[in-house]
Amino acid sequence: MTTPMMSPPNCKFTDSHEWFRVEGDLVVIGITKYAANELTDVTYVGLKPKGTEIATGSSIGEVESVKTTSDVYSVLAGSIVEVNDVVSKDPSLVNSDPFGKGWLVKLKATDTAGLSTLMDAPTYDAKHPVG
Repeated sequence: MTTPMMSPPNCKFTDSHEWFRVEGDLVVIGITKYAANELTDVTYVGLKPKGTEIATGSSIGEVESVKTTSDVYSVLAGSIVEVNDVVSKDPSLVNSDPFGKGWLVKLKATDTAGLSTLMDAPTYDAKHPVG
């Protein structure tokens, strides 16, 4: 029996497969391993530029694969303070290291209360196992 890849315990997760990790006064956002596997080979990552104000529930950008294009949403309002330019140049990082080098943006959130509504890693992994 193979052990499924466990999502990082320091992240919170949405049903639409985004992850959020608080790092000091910033929140790092990416997509989960489950989402990356469902998309298959990610071929393009287009993110909103640094300085963009994001409303709760708004898109921070999109991820394209050979199968589909998917918007990536934020459950938090705030301002994008950093964009992962490396993943824009090498979209395969979303597949190979979604919780590490494959992060998408860093957000200076105006309010982090929305994080309390998200799933923790064990709950997310139980709903969306990755083999």
